[in-house]
Amino acid sequence: MAHSILGLQTYKNPRNFVLPLDTMFLENSSAKGRQRGWIEVVCGSMFSGKTEELIRRLRRAEFAKMKVEIFKPAVDVRYSNEDVVSHIGTSIRSTPVPHSSQIPLLVSDVEVVGIDEAQFFDDGLPEICNQLANIGIRVIVAGLDMDYLGRPFGPMPHLMAIAEYVTKVHAICVDTGDLAHHSYRVAEGDQIVQLGEKESYVPLSREAFQRRMNARNDNSDYSS
Repeated sequence: MAHSILGLQTYKNPRNFVLPLDTMFLENSSAKGRQRGWIEVVCGSMFSGKTEELIRRLRRAEFAKMKVEIFKPAVDVRYSNEDVVSHIGTSIRSTPVPHSSQIPLLVSDVEVVGIDEAQFFDDGLPEICNQLANIGIRVIVAGLDMDYLGRPFGPMPHLMAIAEYVTKVHAICVDTGDLAHHSYRVAEGDQIVQLGEKESYVPLSREAFQRRMNARNDNSDYSS
């Protein structure tokens, strides 16, 4: 069970010792020479630090001299055609792929796999992640858990269900200053997948999101 102590995420193990969450993500995952695999999911709204946390975990694995491969959907070219880049500019090399089925073909002799913007991948991604974890690979996935309408986004719900560890991070609501977990679209367009940054989306709390959605619906009804 996850707990919070002074704002830090912690985990209570079966013997009732409260441990920092990082102790669950030991870079040296081998036990008596056997490599163990699992799935970690980092989710939340836009501007919540998902990619930053993904990069942090992958850097730690690299520092531990583990073999790491990072993937992102080929459609995401907002900051770079190839690198995974956070909103604050932190980056790490990656391989863009158009479909999740290509990932297993590119992970020979790899110990850790990172996947960014998982919500943009096809529905086959959870099974790919399961396959990788089952052969001993640590899989770290980051993505939006909800779309701009507040609905579960792409393969993320499935990934969160099968993951051993799920970390939900929060942005700060631009309207209330509270914790935000919605990504509200301020740009025009009703496509579910619509790439954008601060000019297109803002993070909102539940209260602020409902207020803005109600106002948008009222305006839509009036104009029609």
